[in-house]
Amino acid sequence: MPSTPPTYRERLRLEGAVLAAAGGLASVLLLALVAEASERAASTAIQIVFVAVVLAVAGPIFVRRWLGEAQPVTTSGGQLTGQPTALWKPPLVVVVLTALFVAPGELGIGAVGWDAGLRITLGCLLVGLAQALLIERVVAADEARNGRSYVRLPGSRATSGTKLGFFPNERA
Repeated sequence: MPSTPPTYRERLRLEGAVLAAAGGLASVLLLALVAEASERAASTAIQIVFVAVVLAVAGPIFVRRWLGEAQPVTTSGGQLTGQPTALWKPPLVVVVLTALFVAPGELGIGAVGWDAGLRITLGCLLVGLAQALLIERVVAADEARNGRSYVRLPGSRATSGTKLGFFPNERA
């Protein structure tokens, strides 16, 4: 285990890039291989624009709240890992979420289908890009302003939010 955990910014860039790549690749594959994925294109476009606006507005609000609640940490005890997400998980999220929307339609038990799958994959692309580009920049600005480097703490969850700690910037 490294003496210092990966910073929150490092993980935002890497995990966001992996999610964006998985969402982008899945979107391209759906459009190339499944004609039904491009049905209801106007609905898809409207929903993706809505997701982009929500990410652009809510993303910085949430991350600023998490930054404001961050606690000072030390590396003594060796328990701090930075809580990195395994890089196989973002592509799995894309596949599972897409399947949850496509499978019912394919089984005839729902009105959604491949076009909903495309909206999911495009949404994952946008979430990954927001994480790697927008939210990472919000964290960078806060680090520069406050002389800190942030790290994820135990208890961080995608569903309940990110818990952060910080080091004085001389660590970086």
